[in-house]
Amino acid sequence: MAEPLLLKGAPGSPYTRKMLAYMRYRHIPYRLMIGDQGDQEGRALPQPKVSLLPTFYLPNSAGELEAVVDSTPLIRRFESMFTGRETVPNAPALRLLHDLIEDYADEWLTKAMFHYRWHYADDIEKAGLILPLWRDLNQSAAQLEKTSEFIRERQISRLYVVGSNEATWAAIEASYERFLTAMDELVEAQSFLFGARPSAADFGLYAQLTQLAGFDPTPQRLCLQKAPRVYAWVDVVDDLSGLDVAQDWPTWQTPPAALRPLLEEVGRVYPAVMLANAEAIAQGESTFVTEILGETWEQPVFVYQARCLRVLRTQFDELAAPERDQFMAMIEGTGCEDLFLNLKGHNAID
Repeated sequence: MAEPLLLKGAPGSPYTRKMLAYMRYRHIPYRLMIGDQGDQEGRALPQPKVSLLPTFYLPNSAGELEAVVDSTPLIRRFESMFTGRETVPNAPALRLLHDLIEDYADEWLTKAMFHYRWHYADDIEKAGLILPLWRDLNQSAAQLEKTSEFIRERQISRLYVVGSNEATWAAIEASYERFLTAMDELVEAQSFLFGARPSAADFGLYAQLTQLAGFDPTPQRLCLQKAPRVYAWVDVVDDLSGLDVAQDWPTWQTPPAALRPLLEEVGRVYPAVMLANAEAIAQGESTFVTEILGETWEQPVFVYQARCLRVLRTQFDELAAPERDQFMAMIEGTGCEDLFLNLKGHNAID
């Protein structure tokens, strides 16, 4: 693969931030294009099938550039192509625990990011102003006013897609605040989820926090009040290129106490939504309703998240018996086990 890697992204895209921090840590050269910036070699770049950021331009089997999106598969691809400073544990049980947390970051914590950004007036005002400027610094004041209004209206109208509505606002915000507390306790005890070396799951959590703690006013204030250590952690994780990685992955039978509160928060919120979503899709429904800690949760179905659940279940099913026992011991009593033992949800995605 030719280096540096070429990608298009934006500072306001958490998944762009996830990939940039990942590549900085792994010492993978890259060239980032923002907004209308193009390829320095003058190549006509292909369009992705789904327009998402970041978009990488990578060679296919014929050596031609193709547009590739989706941060988790991209990281797995790069893990197999570049050696040294890997970010995904090799041990199957630990790898599944890792993938579960990364999935929670990518698919659940992003709900809080989108909710806060497009629900509160201060956040709407800031995002509507700055996001278009990141794409074009040279637009006139009149152009900026039109672009800002367009972005605000479009994004606010899409809140329902991630499940942010009057019935779910309280659950989203309570979950974010519990996450902050759990993450603050973890960072006090150890620098990263799996000890002294960062993982792709760390970069997944970091990515959403670049916006929640680093950009949007309302969740940023909450982070500073409840979890200042997390606020600082985001800036540290932004560039770990100088971190010396001497420690190997842990060989846990049970996770350390510091990780337990985070796993419990994952278990409180994530299984209910993922399983209900998969079941609704299997039944041909367009929306689903479930409960999170006694609160009603309702949103449109999300096919991609059913695929995420299928991948996790497949990994679980492929574990050998000792590894499966080890994994279940690591998540016992957290609520996460529902993702792997709930037959109704399993049947819905087979």
